[in-house]
Amino acid sequence: EKSGKWESALQLYSEMVQREVALDTITFSAAMSACEKGGASEKGLELFRLMAQNQVESNTVACSAAISACEKGGMWEEALQLFSRMVRSKVQLDTITFGAAISACEK
Repeated sequence: EKSGKWESALQLYSEMVQREVALDTITFSAAMSACEKGGASEKGLELFRLMAQNQVESNTVACSAAISACEKGGMWEEALQLFSRMVRSKVQLDTITFGAAISACEK
């Protein structure tokens, strides 16, 4: 992901799914971050939804990654909905979360 190989990161994620490796918050967060870097906002949001479907607990990092993915894709409404959901769910907010939400409103 850091070297710009976001597609490779998502391929590794897909391989984990195929091999039935247990997916956790860290896995989903990394995959969503890869989507953000690659401009694949819809896929990042899809992964966030899959977390809930797979009953993987969301945390500050995962929510921030999803908000950042939305922000990069110009999906400001979705970013603010996620932010509001974090507030209602009492997920801890940090400067990254606020920054991503603010940046989403700029686009």
